[in-house]
Amino acid sequence: MNRIQAGGALCLAVFLGARFSSEHAITPVAARGLSQDSAATIARLEQRLSAYRHLLSDWAGLTRYGSEDSEIKPPAPGENRVVFIGDQITEFWGRGTSRFFPGRPYLNRGIGGQTSPQMLVRFRQDVIALKPKVVVIQAGTNDIAGVTGPGTRGTLSDHITSMTELAKTNGIRVVLASITPVCDCTTVQTDLRPPARIADWNGWLRGYAATSGSVYLDYYTALVEGRNLRKDFTTDGLLPNDAGYGVMAPLAEQAIEIAVTSRQLPVASKNQ
Repeated sequence: MNRIQAGGALCLAVFLGARFSSEHAITPVAARGLSQDSAATIARLEQRLSAYRHLLSDWAGLTRYGSEDSEIKPPAPGENRVVFIGDQITEFWGRGTSRFFPGRPYLNRGIGGQTSPQMLVRFRQDVIALKPKVVVIQAGTNDIAGVTGPGTRGTLSDHITSMTELAKTNGIRVVLASITPVCDCTTVQTDLRPPARIADWNGWLRGYAATSGSVYLDYYTALVEGRNLRKDFTTDGLLPNDAGYGVMAPLAEQAIEIAVTSRQLPVASKNQ
């Protein structure tokens, strides 16, 4: 390459570099946008870190309702107190316009993100100590998703069996709620919670309810379309919305009534 060619190549390189810089320069507006995105990312990470710290310090969530539990008086004579223990499906019941069984002596002991082993650890504090007539146990969706580690139908059955036996030993009647369906309506849910596994685990829950003398509360059939959660019953594909909880409430009432009054404990289902 002679001097003229070298000079031309240098000029071309400078020109292209300047053009690239002008096209890809970070303007003040873009810089502010990047700053806002970074701040939002940091806030999300800090929130997640805080959740992990809390999980490490209180894995079972004993502090979530511990103080409230200690202030609750024993049930009055003739009062049919009911405790709902579960995950986010239970915890968020009543957060919208649909209230959580107003006027009923029902206690919500749901904790979002929990799995069945965590519920088992807090079962004595959040259920037995409150002396309910009936407990509604709702677990499984986060076990399937592996939120606190690998979950199998075998591990779920162990934890459900242990909670059921603890309840019955303490004179508490048991309602076992089905795992609710999911859909990829707005966010992808079926990768973590495959519909086939939900249906399979619900089959075990139904069978165990029959052999253990518990009531099977069939939310699944009332909420499902095909194998997916109906779109009009959810906002994110996992949690029920007010319409979804509106369908679930009378089924829960029916199951509780059966548990309180009947010696033979069949399935509480929309099809009854």
